[in-house]
Amino acid sequence: METLVLDVGYRPHSRVPWEEAIIKVLIDKTVEVVEEYPDRYINTVNWSVKMPSVVRLIMPVKKEKAVKFSRHGIYARDKGKCQYCGLRVSKKEMQYEHVTPRTQGGKTCWENIVVACMSCNQRKAGRTPAQAGMRLLSTPVKPKRLPDMGDYSMSYNPGMPEAWKTYLRSHAYWNVALEEE
Repeated sequence: METLVLDVGYRPHSRVPWEEAIIKVLIDKTVEVVEEYPDRYINTVNWSVKMPSVVRLIMPVKKEKAVKFSRHGIYARDKGKCQYCGLRVSKKEMQYEHVTPRTQGGKTCWENIVVACMSCNQRKAGRTPAQAGMRLLSTPVKPKRLPDMGDYSMSYNPGMPEAWKTYLRSHAYWNVALEEE
């Protein structure tokens, strides 16, 4: 059995064996129990405790993340705004837009992908911004770091504990590394 570890902001951090989680709870005191398995117990001669299903780190963990080329990364870099009209776009509505279309030799890379709203994406329609009479609000570049916009790199899959569903949403679409050309 595994235990889901959340960071201080209740975002997925890692998965560990339950034995490691119980040590962190009882001995290290670096995590607190958020959810328990309803039917699993850890028994000793002197006491019994429910097995932790989800724990949360008490102190923040500093870690340098490599900037991964992903939809989430593009969305974070562009601050969730259409790079043609400036309209705030939700992740659901975001269009993953090639500035120079692939049909005209454009690559799928940081320097050629921007967030676009559906209206601007349709207006541009397979042309360069110049051909479509449109202007980019900012030049796309590979960022050195990204603002934290709730990166969930783990996603819930059938067979995982039900308690994890609350914390592991299906955000793999946004966080899977994209193939650069």
